[in-house]
Amino acid sequence: MKKKTLAVEKISPDDGGFWFFGYFDKYPWDVSGRYVLANRAEFMDRQPTADDKLIVGMIDRHDNNKFIKIGETKAWCWQQGCMLQWMNDGTGTKVIYNDRVGDKFVARVVDVFTGEKQTLCRPVYCLSPDGKYALSVNFSRLDKERPGYGYAGAEDIFSGEKHPENDGAWLIDIEKNTSKLIISVDQIVKTFNRPEMDDNPNWFNHLLFSPDSKRFAFLHRWRMPNRNHLTHMLTADIDGENIYPLNLDDMTSHYTWFANDKIIAFANQNSGGWDYYEFTDQTDTVKQVGPASLHGQDGHCSYSLDKKWMLTDTYPDKENNERSLYLVNNESRKIFELGKFYADPNLATPTRCDLHPNWSRDCTQVCFDSIHEGTRHIYNYEYKNNNKINSIVLQ
Repeated sequence: MKKKTLAVEKISPDDGGFWFFGYFDKYPWDVSGRYVLANRAEFMDRQPTADDKLIVGMIDRHDNNKFIKIGETKAWCWQQGCMLQWMNDGTGTKVIYNDRVGDKFVARVVDVFTGEKQTLCRPVYCLSPDGKYALSVNFSRLDKERPGYGYAGAEDIFSGEKHPENDGAWLIDIEKNTSKLIISVDQIVKTFNRPEMDDNPNWFNHLLFSPDSKRFAFLHRWRMPNRNHLTHMLTADIDGENIYPLNLDDMTSHYTWFANDKIIAFANQNSGGWDYYEFTDQTDTVKQVGPASLHGQDGHCSYSLDKKWMLTDTYPDKENNERSLYLVNNESRKIFELGKFYADPNLATPTRCDLHPNWSRDCTQVCFDSIHEGTRHIYNYEYKNNNKINSIVLQ
């Protein structure tokens, strides 16, 4: 494996707080590339309670990484924060994040410069690229079934139902501030049934719109009697119609869309095992694309805009408890290691600090969360040689 050492910069403040952005499928950078979104917590070694606040804001890369506070929230988790992300409304000045009012989760839309605020009727999971819609799920149910991904502080009114008819994937019309259930958990259980689904909890997680905003993907997960879970990956039109079973081979983990009809995912295929695969939506076309040395190693994967590079990471290795950050050349399948980062083995699974690497919008930078210096911080790689990844890695 060829290695290239690149300088990494810590961009979050050393102020005694614990910093992170969250998941790998959203841009931390604004459209100008000046501001990077960030979350600040007061602790790092336990699950958030209903009373714990998270500060949300942005780092000014043009002003010595100054942090600018946007707001606070009591609806957050370690893996995905509060779903803090830039709005796709064309203004370039608004963000959205989840919050809690009493025992109800909502979403806040805030103009980062004027402070103007709007509250949406439901919490958001993801935004459509055209800026018109958002998808929502039951974050209380996630808090119970997948600790580290849901929120404390609100009751799951469907907790006694294994596959509720009135809960699942919700579509939010942002302009109208209305929502409707478009696919229920019960509908999916009945359509793609396995016997163990019937008497064990089922839920949805990891929803993402396609680049053209016409379809979305989601994971249906269900608890097994041994308390582990299995996963089906499905896609659908944004109104919930034309549901397609993209992967029913027990496991799909991390994924992103890289074209209107294509998804890169770490998943299981009975024919090829656990690896990186390219799926073509609404077809049975599946291409195994993972390099041999990464076979079986789950990672948070995404493609560069030109589709030449896959960015991904690993979970800690057994020898040194280090997470690796990789670029994979999609033509040669060569792997380029950007770095290894120590992961504290004392952090319980829900509170772990995954790297969750994100591309900048022009794919000249990569930022990630890490705990290798003892506390949670946000780090950045910048490719300065002609601002091209290939000129740095392949020189």
